[in-house]
Amino acid sequence: MSRKLASRKAARTHWEGDLMGYVITLDTGTTNTRATLLRHSGEVVAQVSTAVGVRDTAITGSNKKLTLAVRDALSKLVEDEGITFRDVKRIMASGMITSNVGLVEIPHITAPVTMNDLALQVQEILIPDICPIPLCFIPGVKNSDQPVTQETAAAMDIMRGEETEVWGVTPQLTPGKPALLVLPGSHMKFVALDEEQRITGCMTSISGELLDCIVKNTIIADSTNRLFPTEDIYDREMVLEGYESGRAQGLGRACFTGRIISQFAHLSPEAVANFILGAVLSCDIQAITSNTCITVPENAQVVIAGKNPFRQAMADIMTHAKLFGQVQTLVPDSRLPLSAAGALAIAGAMDHTDNLTA
Repeated sequence: MSRKLASRKAARTHWEGDLMGYVITLDTGTTNTRATLLRHSGEVVAQVSTAVGVRDTAITGSNKKLTLAVRDALSKLVEDEGITFRDVKRIMASGMITSNVGLVEIPHITAPVTMNDLALQVQEILIPDICPIPLCFIPGVKNSDQPVTQETAAAMDIMRGEETEVWGVTPQLTPGKPALLVLPGSHMKFVALDEEQRITGCMTSISGELLDCIVKNTIIADSTNRLFPTEDIYDREMVLEGYESGRAQGLGRACFTGRIISQFAHLSPEAVANFILGAVLSCDIQAITSNTCITVPENAQVVIAGKNPFRQAMADIMTHAKLFGQVQTLVPDSRLPLSAAGALAIAGAMDHTDNLTA
């Protein structure tokens, strides 16, 4: 019996007799950690967010602050619900918490990857300083296990966290059809799935960070009044104009065009901010059509999740560009994040594999 399987079976005895207990999901990013308490049926009971992420580890050189934040979040969920950790069947951890600046570094697994593949590679590790039951660390995914050189780097990509969000989206997909999942944020993530709903690869850009930097920390800040585009001020026409400018002239010139239209066409900061949003996203559209990271068939269904205005902007641009036949948006459930829904699905797959090996 493998050490991992022995550990999982030993841990499982802790929950015997309570197969319909609670599941807690942990999603740690660069700056925040979110813990969600769910019933095994999928009902969200409570949620705790804390402004602590792996950036704190990178700055201090120690994960002590993250350890304490996770401990406190888990304790609060359990105590507020009036239960104990014996009532918790699994604690599923995903995202940057599995990186070298997280709690435990878990190696990426290599695409193609199914949900069962992830479930089998989950590492259950007891960290007594956090809680008395193991944390189930979901591994990230990488495109290849081949050596990376300057010549091959363009085809390489990695993700930690988005591979879990994928399984929160797959119930919305048409079975038997390839798909491209677009997960906007500080880092824009494109994840390709084949007809069997296997993750075949991903591609990442830093669109969100670029946009924030451009509208707040360059000369363009004068034209946008340091305004980051929001859902309330979204302007489809200006986004598409910015996209066309970026596609035709490149990002640098398109951004300066934003300054031109501010000074001479007297457009508002809100309009210019939307123009710059479209210009920045034009780079992502160029990347998805010419990259070597992922292959997306023309008949692929496209699902765009995440928050606005990125979600709507990407949908409007991809529809305008006629890249794919079917483009749909997925409005996130504020109570059940995609990371939590995906982690719960992976927990269910773990139950299935445990039963097969019992």
